[in-house]
Amino acid sequence: MTSLPIAGAPGVPTTSRRKVVAGATAALLPSASGAAAPPAGLDSSAPRRRTTTFDRDGFVDECLRANRDGGQAAVQVVLARAVSDHAVVLAALGPLAQAGMEVLHRSPELTVFAAAWTPQMNLLPHDHRMWALIGVYTGREDNIFWRREGRQLTASGAKVLFEGDVAALPADAIHSVTNPLLRFTGGLHIYGGDFFGVPRSQWDPETLREERSDGEVIRALFEKENARFSAEARCREEALARTAGPG
Repeated sequence: MTSLPIAGAPGVPTTSRRKVVAGATAALLPSASGAAAPPAGLDSSAPRRRTTTFDRDGFVDECLRANRDGGQAAVQVVLARAVSDHAVVLAALGPLAQAGMEVLHRSPELTVFAAAWTPQMNLLPHDHRMWALIGVYTGREDNIFWRREGRQLTASGAKVLFEGDVAALPADAIHSVTNPLLRFTGGLHIYGGDFFGVPRSQWDPETLREERSDGEVIRALFEKENARFSAEARCREEALARTAGPG
């Protein structure tokens, strides 16, 4: 087994934490989860233009044009450029206060929304049945990738997304998601179809038994997570009040 350097250990700079985690998870990520190389003229490694504002409508228009011209790979370039200015995106979309999805565009060809995960929120293994792009603009998202083996799921890889990172998932991808932080995580999500109009599956976290997933299931998940977050916030406030004492 190849040992990995630990940030903070002798001879390893503490600033290498992100590189260590990202490098280790990238080594596990199935190659199929990466998008094809961008078409000619759309070089994702080219220097990115810094902006001072994030125009939601302009971003959606760019994504629609890119999708018509080059599909997922071309849209990935647009998304990567947007979240490279992640503080600007956060300022435009506003502070996160609850789990949910703000839909920026929905059509048979493309769905774009801003998703928010509460602190330490977990999403069950689930599929999309269309290609997907995820760009984190605040917080962090830990992904575990799964593959079908008969009627069972087997973990097949992992990828950590920090602020400014983008992941490309193929149409047959299955993944579970965790926000490991004690603050909200926000991301721009783009799907190659009508995300809300396609029946999907999720898997029980203990038995890995396949179950249906749809808009109602997702809505119930967000309601449960927001209730948990609110209850924990009340408990913290009450604990602080008890510590402070009367007066």
